[in-house]
Amino acid sequence: MSLIQPLPPGPLDIVGDIHGEYHALVALLAQLGYDPQGNHPQQRRLVFVGDFCDRGPDSPAVLALARELVGSGRAQAVAGNHEINLMREDPKDGSGWFFDSRSASDAAKYAPFARPEDAAQRHAIADFTASLPVALERDDLRVIHAAWVEPQITAARAMRAGSLRAQYDHWEAVAEAHAKASQLRERRKAEAQTWAHSLEDARFRPPFLPAHSESELNKGLVNPLKVLTSGLERRCTEPFFAGGKWRFVERVAWWNEYTEAPAVVVGHYWRRLHPPSVPVHGKQEENLFGHTPPLAWHGQRKNVFCVDYSVGGRWVARRAGEALDSRFNLAALRWPERTLMFEDGREMATQDFGI
Repeated sequence: MSLIQPLPPGPLDIVGDIHGEYHALVALLAQLGYDPQGNHPQQRRLVFVGDFCDRGPDSPAVLALARELVGSGRAQAVAGNHEINLMREDPKDGSGWFFDSRSASDAAKYAPFARPEDAAQRHAIADFTASLPVALERDDLRVIHAAWVEPQITAARAMRAGSLRAQYDHWEAVAEAHAKASQLRERRKAEAQTWAHSLEDARFRPPFLPAHSESELNKGLVNPLKVLTSGLERRCTEPFFAGGKWRFVERVAWWNEYTEAPAVVVGHYWRRLHPPSVPVHGKQEENLFGHTPPLAWHGQRKNVFCVDYSVGGRWVARRAGEALDSRFNLAALRWPERTLMFEDGREMATQDFGI
């Protein structure tokens, strides 16, 4: 088998990004009809689109449950970009629950958060993330974290199962060689010295930094596994703050170019059941979902669906003292019914499939 693996036949429940929200996950599985061991009376199967961890209060518990369900064969999962970061020991915003180097800086936003109990649990988490494929498929359906695009899919098909870290590291080395040849690191360092503030500080908008943009595109487009788990990107016109830092590239709605018949289900893109009046991620969010209703399928053939309903933002609700599900939700897409189940029991039909 390769890093793209088969989906089983029969009905599926495809769970969106969880981001450490263990109680929301347990509630959702109960609403879907699963027992604590992941069994379903109608023999449905669970599928996870990745991003189990970071930002939420209990990433270790989420990953332990996912590991148990996948290991027992009662669920399948694909790797998200947050699993990639963890697997490669690459600390990012919200990962202070796992990385000591980020624990203090993350506490201001995300604390309290559970941490691995011991070294054995830490190793088990890392091994689980490294074992994941990047995509699942069958004749009628495909599941991937961020983007189903060629030629990156073809490249992943040629990578053997279990090789996620080795392959990812290889392609990052290729991107680094490109950066070295163009003196990109030196140009980015010189550029950073012109800006006095941290690029993780939302209070201070930087000017557009072209070397930073070039660096992000080099990292984002050379590595085929990064494209599949983080999406396609292009240079933007002005900086915007998203995912804990100022960014100089924006995501591309790849589904507008997807013309194949199988439906594709993704996470990653921070969809909102009740979109804010002002897009949280600015132009990036408008480009992706500005004209797509919250329950609608999207893409050229209306057969691509994002099932990430932004539960990873619940830390904002906690700090504001508001109801956790008022803006940030966890959902599962039921296939072939094409209905959504939310963790509070709301069930809604999706819209515009295939029209």
